Amino acid sequence: MRRLPFEYSVRNLGRSPLRLSLAFAGALLVAALATAAAALLLGMDRALSASALHANAIVLGSGSEESLERSEIQPAVASILAASVPGIPAIAGTALVSPEAVMALPVEIGDDPEPRRALVRGVEPAALLLHPGVRVVEGRFPERGASDLAGEAMVGLRAERQLALPPGSLSLGTRVRIEGSEFVVVGRFEAPGSVMEPEIWAPLSDVLAAAKRTTISCVVVALDPEGGAALQDLAAFAARRLDLEIAVLSEEEYFASLRRFFAPLRWMIVVAAALVAIGAVLGGLNTLHAAFASRSREVGTLQALGYGRGAVLLSFAQESLLLTAAASIAAVLLCRALLDGVGIAFSMGTFAFRVDATAVAAGLAAGLALALLGALVSALASLRRTIPEALRAP
Repeated sequence: MRRLPFEYSVRNLGRSPLRLSLAFAGALLVAALATAAAALLLGMDRALSASALHANAIVLGSGSEESLERSEIQPAVASILAASVPGIPAIAGTALVSPEAVMALPVEIGDDPEPRRALVRGVEPAALLLHPGVRVVEGRFPERGASDLAGEAMVGLRAERQLALPPGSLSLGTRVRIEGSEFVVVGRFEAPGSVMEPEIWAPLSDVLAAAKRTTISCVVVALDPEGGAALQDLAAFAARRLDLEIAVLSEEEYFASLRRFFAPLRWMIVVAAALVAIGAVLGGLNTLHAAFASRSREVGTLQALGYGRGAVLLSFAQESLLLTAAASIAAVLLCRALLDGVGIAFSMGTFAFRVDATAVAAGLAAGLALALLGALVSALASLRRTIPEALRAP
């Protein structure tokens, strides 16, 4: 088969700047929607999966098994568990039990009087042992009662992005006000892929005092199935101590329940993205079809010069692929710059858009599908005409 030179497809792209701009915008929208939807779904799944440890259990208020923010238990539960349940692992004589308070609280940053809602976690030093994915990368862990004028806090590396703050707004030494109480940032931590990286951590007693609260949200307990405390032991203790009004779940069970809870939201995202993408695809197809259909005389001329229908179809496909590939790459870069790392708050943390290889592949695949479909539909519409009809076309 005699083929048209590749340079012919490249030159045709610049023949009509308006046509090129409209087709580029349509393809960019399709690829951006596909990338954003995939990034959101993947970010949600990976955050929930990465945060669960099979070696930990969560003790929380009975009836609040699906939301730590609603859970309330007495602070004494942590010490009662450590003393009453044998086999809980210990390091240097300290049982691996971490009482925590997880609350969404208004936070004021520096001199900015506008409060921003952030997820604040009150913890004790044992929390670092129960959450091994958390690592202090700058400064130190906050200490309780370090200053009479202000408490101390540690912020996650994605906290600035989550709170829509410029980079450096939560650097060491920055003062933040939590419910009117002042804290100084003394450390920054990372927790790659988990829901904790956008959080603000502070000593448990200081957070409870700032929030004017006397109860905590949960107690995270390390398990030791090989001869030590197992999940069944904690569940049996909770069943005996009805006065404490507690329930026990493994971290895997808790985050699995969150995944089930957010399943309808995932389907809503998929359906909404699909509907908008269908509209964008139809718009893109219409644009491509108008661009190619107006070249019927050109198609007839090429056929009169001896180029077969397959050669014309291949040339149209090359042109469409060049256009949509450029638009898809631009869409992926745009999503990477604007969406990657942007967090969405939910119970016990946040998940973020993850524009990774899978999301990029989804965007590029959407652009490729649009290119091939657009070229095929448009070229076949033009090639249905006989050569005389095509040459007489306006």
